[in-house]
Amino acid sequence: MQSFAGRVALVTGGGSGIGRATALAFARKGAKVVVVGRTHETIEETKEMIEHGGGEAIAVQADVSVDGQVRSMVQTAVDRFGRLDFACNAAGIGGKLAPVAEITEDEFDSIVSINLKGVWLCMKHQIGQMQMQGGGVIVNIASVNGLRGTPQAAVYAASKSGVISLTRSAALEYAQSNIRINAVCPGAVLTPMLGQVFHTTGITKQQYRTRIPQGRIGKPIDIAHTVIWMCSDEASYITGHIMTVDGGVSAG
Repeated sequence: MQSFAGRVALVTGGGSGIGRATALAFARKGAKVVVVGRTHETIEETKEMIEHGGGEAIAVQADVSVDGQVRSMVQTAVDRFGRLDFACNAAGIGGKLAPVAEITEDEFDSIVSINLKGVWLCMKHQIGQMQMQGGGVIVNIASVNGLRGTPQAAVYAASKSGVISLTRSAALEYAQSNIRINAVCPGAVLTPMLGQVFHTTGITKQQYRTRIPQGRIGKPIDIAHTVIWMCSDEASYITGHIMTVDGGVSAG
C-alpha cells in the first residue's frame, strides 16, 4: 500500500481504542497526525507514542459536540501542517445499557451529541477545508449495532444508524468535489467501551467469542487497517460505502 508521506491525517477519539490504533497506523504510513480527544493526558500519550516511533504529531484537546472547538481543531491542523488529507471520526460513547423507557433525556442527548452531532460537526469543518484544497478522504466509525436493532442499547444503535445515513448522504453531495466519505461498522472490538459492557453485563470474553464466526474478538488494529485502506488510492473508486468489520457476525 502507498506511503502517506507528506499527507496529514486527523483522528478524533485518538486517546484510546480504535482512534489511537488508527492514529498510530497513519503515522506508520508516514502521515503527520493530528490526535484529537477530550482528555489531555491520553491524547498526549498517543502523540508521544507516534513520536517515539519516529513520526510527527500534535495533540488537540476538543469536544466534538461543540462547534467552536471542532472548527478550531481543524484550523489548528491546517495552521500546523498546511492541509488536511484524511480524517477518521472515531470519537464516540456507548452510554448506559438499559431499555428505551429507562433512558433519561440527558443520557439520550449525551449519546447523540457525541456520536451523531459530533460526526456531523467534524465532517462539516473537514469538508470545508478539503474543498478548498481540492479533495480528501473521510472515514466515520459507525457500528454493526447501527445496522440492526440492539436491545439495551437502542439510543447508541440509533446514533450509529444516523452516522451511516449521514455518511451516505454526504458522500453523494461531495463526490464531485473529489472528497470520498465512507464508514466502518466494527463488531466487537477490545476497547474500553467493550470492557464496560463486560463489566455491566457479566458476560465473559470467552462467552462473547462463541458469538463470532471467526472465534475471536476484534482488535483496534483490525479497524485501523480498514481505515488506512479506505484512505489509500487503492480505494479511490469507493465512496458512500459502509464496510462491516465484525468477524462474520452480520453474515448470519
